[in-house]
Amino acid sequence: MKFSENWLRQHVPTDATREALAETLTAIGLEVEDVTPLGEALQGVVVARIVSAEKHPEADRLQVCQVDAGAVGMLQIVCGAPNARVGLVAPLATVGTQVGELLIKPAKLRGVESNGMLCSAKELGLDADASGLLELPADAPVGTPLAGFLGLPDASFELKLTPNRADCFSVRGIAYDVAAACGGTVVELDAAAVPAASDAAVELRLEAGGDAPRYLGRVIEGIDATRATPVWMAERLRRSDIRPVSLLVDITQYVMLELGQPMHAYDRALLKGPVGVRRARAGESLVLLDGREAALDDGFLAITDADRPVGLAGVMGGFDTRVTDATRTVFLEAAHFAPAAIIGRGRRLGLHTEAGHRFERGVDPELPRTAIERATRLVLDIAGGVPGPVCEAVIADALPRPGTITLRRARLARVLGVAIADAEVERILRALGLGVAAAGEGWTITAPTRRFDLAIEEDLIEELARIHGYDAVPTTLPGGSTRLVAASEGRVPEHDLRRLLAGRDYLEAINYAFVDAALLGRWQADEPLVRLANPLSAELGVMRPRLLPGLVDALARNAARQQDRVRLFELGKVFVATAAGEAPREIPRIAAVASGNAAAEQWGVPARRVDFHDIKGDLEALATLSGTRLEFRSATPAWAHPGRAAEVLRDGAVVGVIAELHPRLQQALDLDHPAVAFELDLGALLVRELPRARALSKFPSVRRDLAFIVADGIAWSELQATAVAAAGPFLRSLELFDVYAGKGVETGFRSVGMGLILQDDSRTLTDRDVDAVVASVTAAAAGAHGARIRN
Repeated sequence: MKFSENWLRQHVPTDATREALAETLTAIGLEVEDVTPLGEALQGVVVARIVSAEKHPEADRLQVCQVDAGAVGMLQIVCGAPNARVGLVAPLATVGTQVGELLIKPAKLRGVESNGMLCSAKELGLDADASGLLELPADAPVGTPLAGFLGLPDASFELKLTPNRADCFSVRGIAYDVAAACGGTVVELDAAAVPAASDAAVELRLEAGGDAPRYLGRVIEGIDATRATPVWMAERLRRSDIRPVSLLVDITQYVMLELGQPMHAYDRALLKGPVGVRRARAGESLVLLDGREAALDDGFLAITDADRPVGLAGVMGGFDTRVTDATRTVFLEAAHFAPAAIIGRGRRLGLHTEAGHRFERGVDPELPRTAIERATRLVLDIAGGVPGPVCEAVIADALPRPGTITLRRARLARVLGVAIADAEVERILRALGLGVAAAGEGWTITAPTRRFDLAIEEDLIEELARIHGYDAVPTTLPGGSTRLVAASEGRVPEHDLRRLLAGRDYLEAINYAFVDAALLGRWQADEPLVRLANPLSAELGVMRPRLLPGLVDALARNAARQQDRVRLFELGKVFVATAAGEAPREIPRIAAVASGNAAAEQWGVPARRVDFHDIKGDLEALATLSGTRLEFRSATPAWAHPGRAAEVLRDGAVVGVIAELHPRLQQALDLDHPAVAFELDLGALLVRELPRARALSKFPSVRRDLAFIVADGIAWSELQATAVAAAGPFLRSLELFDVYAGKGVETGFRSVGMGLILQDDSRTLTDRDVDAVVASVTAAAAGAHGARIRN
C-alpha cells in the first residue's frame, strides 16, 4: 500500500516528524518498507510557459524557447525535450538552482545563450518519467513556486500489510491507527449525501446470493468528461503509485485509495439496463478494460447489463462500456462482494488489480454508500452535472454484522502483565473507531464493520498492546513452580514407535498437512474434506483426511529419482470435517509404506520384492510394544489390491487398514514396483495394559493337537476366535502349527492344525476335563465354520 504523507496528515493532523511517523507505523504493526521523499530541494523552480519555440540554428534536436517565468521575467532557454512547444506550461529551474547534482548556470549551447532549464519529472525527482518535460495544467499560475503548486515537499510511504489488516488498504484506515498511536483525532470525512436533482436511475438486480449482497449505483447527467484531473488529485494518485488516466477513472481510483472501497464508472449511454450481479455462465466471454478477452465460467461473478456481461465483479470492468472523453452521462457503481467469491479469480486470468487485492481481503460492507456520495461530490465539483438518486439493491441477511466483545479489565492485565489505565484503554479503542461502553468488570466493545479481524477478547488485547507500545510492557521473568510428572507406564512413548520402525529400515517423512484435492480423487477418498478458504496454492487446498496419499506421493517422488528401495513412515494428524460451525476433528495417525526389495541388496540373501506379509510383520512388531493383540479381517478399500488387503482391529473395533496398492493407483502414481502400506489410529498402538504378576501353576499342562478340514474362505483369525471362546478357562494358549492343501484334502478345502495348551492353577487336569474341552472346540468349529476333524 502506497500513499502520500501529506494526504494522510490531511485526514489525521499530527506533529510527529516523518521519521517518527515511519517508526510509529512500523511499531504498531504497519511495517514501513520504504519512504521516498519528494520535492525536498525545489527552491528556485517555478511554473513557466513557453511563449515561442524556434529551431536551433546549429542543432536539429534543440529548440530555442522564449519562456515566461512571471516575476522572474522572460527568459531564453535552449531545450531538447520532444514535447517542448508553444503554450506548454512546465517547471523551470532558474539560474542558481540545484537540480539533483547539477547547478544551473547561464550557458551557451552551440552558440546560443540559455538562462535556465526546463525540467522533466525525473530530473526533479518527482517521477520516473524522463520522456519529456513535466506538463502542468494550462491554467497553472506562471511564476508560482513549483513546490507550492504541487503540494510539496511530500513523501511516498509504502507499507507491507498483513492479510488481516484489510482496513489499512486506504488512507483513512491508516489514519485511525495513527490517531490512536500519536494521540490525534481523525478528521470527519466530507461525504454528506448529495440530493438528487433528477429522476435518472438504473434498475439494479442481485442474483448471486451472499456472494454479492449489496450493490449501489447513481446516474449523473450532463458532465464534462474532458475536464483535466486537478493537480492535487493527480499528484496524490502518482504518489500512491497510480498513474492518472482520465477524470472519471481518476475519481474512482482516488475514492478507492482514500476510503478503501473499489468503484467503477460506466458510460450510461452504452448501458441498456437493468444492471445486476450474477454467476457467469460457461461459454461466456468478456473483453476487459486492458483489451484482453476473458473466458468465463460459473466460478466468476459477472456485472451484467440486460443479462450480458459488462464487468468482472471485484476484478476489472469491461471495455465496451468504459467511460471516455465523449461520455456525458456516467453511471457510478460501488458494491460489496464476499471475499470467498473473489479470491483467486484475478490469478486465473493472470491479473492483479487494486480492486481485486482489496475485495479478496475484505471491504467494509457499509462503505459503498459513503463512496458513492464522496465520488458524486468530486464529479460535480470538477466536471459538473445533474445527479440522480442513489439506487441500492441489498440482501440484508447476507451482510456481515458487527458483534459485541466483552473486554475484562483483569484479563487485560493478566495477559499483558501490566495494568493500563481505564482512561487510556478507552482513548485507544475510541481512536481506533470502536464503540466503547463501560460494563461491570470492564467494557463492552462494538467493532466497526471495517475491522473483520476483531472477533474475540484477545483481539482487543492485541490492539491495546500494539498501540500502547510493546516497549511499555515490562520485561519480567516467569514465576511459579514446575510440577514434574512421571510418564505413564500405561502409554507407549511415540519415540519408541519411531525407533522401532527406524530399526526395521524405515525413514521418517514429514509431509504438509495440506494436500491436492486431485490427489485425493485418485485415492477415491470419501471422508468429508476440510477445504482451505485461502490456500497457499491450488495444490495445497485441502487438509489431509489420511496420511497415506501424501506419504505414497513422497515415495513416488523418491522412486522417480532412481531410489529402487523406499521405506517411509509418518506420525501426524489427519483432519475430518464435522457439522457446519464446528471445528474439524483432528485424529493422530501412523502410516508406513514400502516398495522395492524386502531387504537391502547383499550376496547372502536372494532378492525378493516386499509383500503384504513383510509389512504386516512390521505392524505386528509395533503392536508388541504395547502388548496389543491386533486382528485382521479381509476387506478391500477402493485404493487397495483385491485379495491383498485387510482391516486392522483392536478389541473388535476397526483401527486401520493394511494393503497393497491397487495396480490402477500404482499406474496413476507412476510406480514401477508394487507398494504395500498401512495406516492406523495412533492411539491403538500407544495404550497398553500394565503387566500384573501371578503365580505360576504348580500343575502340569496338557497339549491336544487338532487338525480341521475347513473351506478355503475361512480365515485363521475366525477359526482361532471360535476355538478360544469355546475352550473355556483351562486354555493357556492356542498355536497354529500346520496348514496343508493337496493330496488327501479335497479341492477347495485345506487342513488347519492347531495345538491347545490346557492347564489349571488348582489341580491336575483329568482326561475327562481335556476331552470336554476338545469336544467343545470341535463342536463350535463345526457349527460356526462347517469344520470337521481330519482323519
